[in-house]
Amino acid sequence: MASTVDIILLLLFSSSALAAVSSVPYQDVLTLSKQGGAVPVRSDEEVRMLYLEWRAKNHPAEKYLDLNEYRLEVFKENLQFVDKHNAAADRGEHTFRLGMNRFADLTNEEYRTRFLRDFSRLRRSASGKISSRYRLREGDDLPDSIDWREKGAVVPVKNQGGCGSCWAFSTVAAVEGINQIVTGDLISLSEQQLVDCTTANHGCRGGWMNPAFQFIVNNGGINSEETYPYRGQNGICNSTVNAPVVSIDSYENVPSHNEQSLQKAVANQPVSVTMDAAGRDFQLYRSGIFTGSCNISANHALTVVGYGTENDKDYRTVKNSWGKNWGESGYIRVERNIGNPNGKCGITRFASYPVKKGTNTAAIPNWALTSSGGLKSSA
Repeated sequence: MASTVDIILLLLFSSSALAAVSSVPYQDVLTLSKQGGAVPVRSDEEVRMLYLEWRAKNHPAEKYLDLNEYRLEVFKENLQFVDKHNAAADRGEHTFRLGMNRFADLTNEEYRTRFLRDFSRLRRSASGKISSRYRLREGDDLPDSIDWREKGAVVPVKNQGGCGSCWAFSTVAAVEGINQIVTGDLISLSEQQLVDCTTANHGCRGGWMNPAFQFIVNNGGINSEETYPYRGQNGICNSTVNAPVVSIDSYENVPSHNEQSLQKAVANQPVSVTMDAAGRDFQLYRSGIFTGSCNISANHALTVVGYGTENDKDYRTVKNSWGKNWGESGYIRVERNIGNPNGKCGITRFASYPVKKGTNTAAIPNWALTSSGGLKSSA
């Protein structure tokens, strides 16, 4: 709870300070004190003002004057980290910038505990076929760049919230993409159906993409987002609303530890991947080509939707599921061709994709139905 002095200061500074800040987009607030590569020196009042503005946008339900001193201190430490990094970026020392995004009042340990899952502890019951479909061969002529967003194969960025369902969002984004490529129809599909019904995974406690692909195959398809909307929590598989609109035939793994094979796969369709997202650089990523610190641990699932080159630096465009206010409107560009077979942050280790050969099948196989005609909830 704020002290009397704090409250007076807040009342004095709030109207004028917040009005000044609100006149520019929030993600640009940090540029207000940019001093040609020098680390900004911020007063306590400015930090409090920035925190209040950040909180109003990220936690609007909280009481305005109920200032959480611990969260303010965490915010301040993250702001100092961001300022220092961005000053170095202004000097040409980094190819990416950081920002005070939705995770700005969390320590790195809190962020990792709340939003990441250790995939190595999760049973991977459906390992998938390691296919040579996208193994790079002599004579292969791949495009220098591709962006499946520009080709209409990517729906707007979604937000998984506090549920550890990144695996479902990665799966769905890959299926949405291949469906549009094959049929021409871009349909937003249901992550919640996968969370509720893929029993080989663990719902909000984490999971792999391949068991989710297998569920879609077994079920004869997957519902639209509209008919089975996202709730961001574990639920019981709702067979009464089972109405698949998009089907896939199978799924396969990209040859692992091979950046060129992943490039070939992405040249043909969006691809599900895992990455190590545990670092503070990843937590607070804002823009640019990510070259930050990470290892090869699999603790977050995303979807590669393109690749390209900027200022002679190769990158992959990766869709996240943390909303549009993280990264580049919900995306992160990650460096590629780094000379490590695991790729940046382990991105080549567990890449997989759905296979779709033709139009969507309307019928659900009999073995996937209960005696009453509903959906069996087994994967």
